[in-house]
Amino acid sequence: MSGRIYWVRLSILLLTLGVIAVAADQPAGRAVLQPAKERKAAPGFALKDVSGRTVNLKDYRGKVVLLDFWATWCGGCKEEIPWFSGFHRTYAAKGLAVIGVSLDDDGWNVVKPFLADTKVPYEILLGDQTIAKGFGIGAIPDTFIIDRKGRIAAAYRGLVDKDDVEKNIQAILAKE
Repeated sequence: MSGRIYWVRLSILLLTLGVIAVAADQPAGRAVLQPAKERKAAPGFALKDVSGRTVNLKDYRGKVVLLDFWATWCGGCKEEIPWFSGFHRTYAAKGLAVIGVSLDDDGWNVVKPFLADTKVPYEILLGDQTIAKGFGIGAIPDTFIIDRKGRIAAAYRGLVDKDDVEKNIQAILAKE
């Protein structure tokens, strides 16, 4: 390998490691619950679950929804899944529905094996560019808390602060 190619590859490697290090140092995201009168309707969707059944967001009216946009290759997403699984187990009986929307390009080919390994206990749907655009997804993970009337109560961009999400779930479940 020529010296120039070596230096180019080394530079790319160092740049990549630097980006990873900066991303790892980012604080976890927090969000303030929006007052009910200021909440906007969440974009509707009709997406397929692992069995091929179509799931609509409107099917969850009357529940508080934790809507998580994720992918199997996303490190932050994989960090959040156990937290969201815990929220599902703790708060489902009180009216919380957790929904994961995978934005994996390879679809169910990569999502199904991932789900088999991780045993995610909540609903997983396969997303597309339309839903990503509707929710303004620029990068993942992105997570939304949607109130019982289908309005966005809180939006988290990037890795969430687990305690902040739980505090907001508890608050919205208690109010509505």
